Amino acid sequence: MTRSDTSTPPTLDAPAIARLSASYAEARILHSAVEVGLFELLAEGPLDQDGIRGRLGLHPRLVRDFLGAVTALGLLTRAGAEYHNAPQAQEFLVPGGTHYLGARIKTAARRHYHTWGQLTEALRDGAPKAGVGGDAFATLYDDPAATRAFLVHMDANNQVVGPQLAAAVDWSAYASFVDVGGARGNVAAHLVRRHPHLSGGVFELPAVQPFFDEYMKETGLSGRVRFHAGDFFTDALPEADVLVFGHVLHDWSEVLRQELLERAHAALPPGGAVVVYDQMLDEDTPDLRSLIGSLNVALITPGGSEYTVPECRGWVEKAGFTFLSATRLEKGNDTVVVAAKTV
Repeated sequence: MTRSDTSTPPTLDAPAIARLSASYAEARILHSAVEVGLFELLAEGPLDQDGIRGRLGLHPRLVRDFLGAVTALGLLTRAGAEYHNAPQAQEFLVPGGTHYLGARIKTAARRHYHTWGQLTEALRDGAPKAGVGGDAFATLYDDPAATRAFLVHMDANNQVVGPQLAAAVDWSAYASFVDVGGARGNVAAHLVRRHPHLSGGVFELPAVQPFFDEYMKETGLSGRVRFHAGDFFTDALPEADVLVFGHVLHDWSEVLRQELLERAHAALPPGGAVVVYDQMLDEDTPDLRSLIGSLNVALITPGGSEYTVPECRGWVEKAGFTFLSATRLEKGNDTVVVAAKTV
């Protein structure tokens, strides 16, 4: 596996360290621009400062510098007095686009940003600083608006993975799969589109089903992917040739990861396979994005973190699988591990 260029640490002088120290401000400028609806507004057409302020209900004191900062970040352009979305903002930050990242950014703004503010405390006490993980998922799903926001956020996280996962595994060897913890089914949708011979499924908590049904109707895939309701720690996993654990194992402790893989081995037929993907770590060549991802999971969950390929291989082999491959995806930051049940 090859590592991305982000694994090479930059050369830092005093000004660079000072800029790094203030980089939180750039993140907050982006977060606020998405939260107030700036890019969505300018998708309708260019506006000057007063037009933007009036339409978005902003106070005049900060608007000039705020718009200048968003422009300096390369997300807006200016022609005369009018501001336009830059092409990247139009593609990634306007709702409705295939590659929309706004839901992911809003989650970062509303939850992750404040959670990261407690990193020093977490380093000292080892405790999570946000209430997600374990039973908190069920609590989250009690609120339909929060459920929708969370699932759209998961779609944004998985959007890059789906097409690559369809190519990274030899799906011709299998007839069916179930995406365990597969949210509202966007990865499953990619797989059945790319491989029409596959019978797909998603195993999720019951509260997710209305959102799954809605998404499948929107994508024209109703009936192509089946919803299985349950809790993967207490209910039997559905029958399928392949069980997929995508961005799932990293939410749990090593003991619970092992339990999930053993449950998968028991549920699969001989010749079946387990597919795992997460932002796996490489201790010999540290990758900053993966390490940030690992710290983020640790700040949110009681026992979660990212992990190395050798660690994952150890868990799947202990569960009874034969390790087949580990493939780092070219886009995004995930590695896909495939292991077979041979007996």
